[in-house]
Amino acid sequence: MKKELYERELYRLQTELVKLQEWVRAEGARLIVVFEGRDAAGKGSTIKRVAEHLNPRVTRIVALPAPTERERTQWYFQRYTERLPAAGEIVLFDRSWYNRAGVEHVMGFCTKAEHQRFLHQCPLYERLLVEDGLLLRKYWFSVSDAVQEQRFRRRLQDPTRRWKLSPMDLESITRWEAYSRAKDEMFVHTDIPEAPWYVVESDDKRSARLNMIAHLLSTIPYHDVPPPKLGLPPRPPTTGYQRPPRDLQSYVPDYAAGLDG
Repeated sequence: MKKELYERELYRLQTELVKLQEWVRAEGARLIVVFEGRDAAGKGSTIKRVAEHLNPRVTRIVALPAPTERERTQWYFQRYTERLPAAGEIVLFDRSWYNRAGVEHVMGFCTKAEHQRFLHQCPLYERLLVEDGLLLRKYWFSVSDAVQEQRFRRRLQDPTRRWKLSPMDLESITRWEAYSRAKDEMFVHTDIPEAPWYVVESDDKRSARLNMIAHLLSTIPYHDVPPPKLGLPPRPPTTGYQRPPRDLQSYVPDYAAGLDG
C-alpha cells in the first residue's frame, strides 16, 4: 500500500476512533480489545496506531509481564480480571489470557492439565464478560514464516528495535508448527459466537492496521457525541508581573541549534 494513501486513511480511521472513545465515555460502555498472534506479526505497531490519538485516561494498554510467584497461585484469569475496564473505559490487551494457549503451552510453562483447564474455562469466562455487558473483540494477527524471519532480521540490525527480540522470540522459529497446532486447538475451543476470533492477515503491516481498525469500528454501534462548545476567554490585562532574570534558572542547552541542515 502506498504511504500517502495509507496515512490519509489511517488519520480518517483514527478520527473515528476518537469518536468511538467519546461514545464509550458518554454511554458508560466497557470495551476490551484483545491482540494476539505470532511474534513480529504487527500487534504492537497496530496497538500504537489505535491508541495514538486517544485519551490515556480512557484507553489503557495492558501488556503484563510474566506472573509473580504469588500470581502463579491465583486463579489463572484473576490478574487479567483486575485490569478489565470500568464504565467509560477501553482496554487494549497486548497479549492476554491467551498466553496459556500459546507460549505457555508450547514452551512447557504450564502443565497439560492447566492447558486443558484453560481451554474449558476460557469460553465460560468470556461468556460471563459478554453477558455482563462488556464489549469483547479478539484479533489474531497472522504472519507467514518468511515475513516473520525478515522482521526478526531487521530487529537484530536496528538498535532501536533490538529490545523487541528475545531468545524466546527466536525459538518460535524452530517451533513454528507447534505454535500452529496450538493456535488451531485454541480456535476450536474459543472461537465462540459470543466472542469470535477475527483473523488479520498481517504480512503487509499497513493494510493490516487499516483492516483491523476499520473492522473494529464496524462492529460497534457508536455515534458521534458532540463535544461541549468551548471558546478561548479574553486574556486579562497585565497586573505588572515581571519574569525572573533568565540567569537565575537552569535551561536545557540548545542542542538542536548545532545540527546541520
